[in-house]
Amino acid sequence: MPLLPGSVWQWLVAEGSDVTAGATVGILESMKMEIPIVAPVSGKIHSLQRQAGQQVQAGQLLMVIDPFAV
Repeated sequence: MPLLPGSVWQWLVAEGSDVTAGATVGILESMKMEIPIVAPVSGKIHSLQRQAGQQVQAGQLLMVIDPFAV
């Protein structure tokens, strides 16, 4: 099954927020389906690379987490 483009529908965190690995930090929308964006590691959100409403492709960087800032 090919990977389909989508858009960042909503961020549930802001830059500077602390997150735990596995926590849902945002939601992608693709073909009217909502797909959770999950933090791969615990840390502090350094930056969100895409804004809500922006289109994204598979493999595109969505956020940067500083794992040493917990």
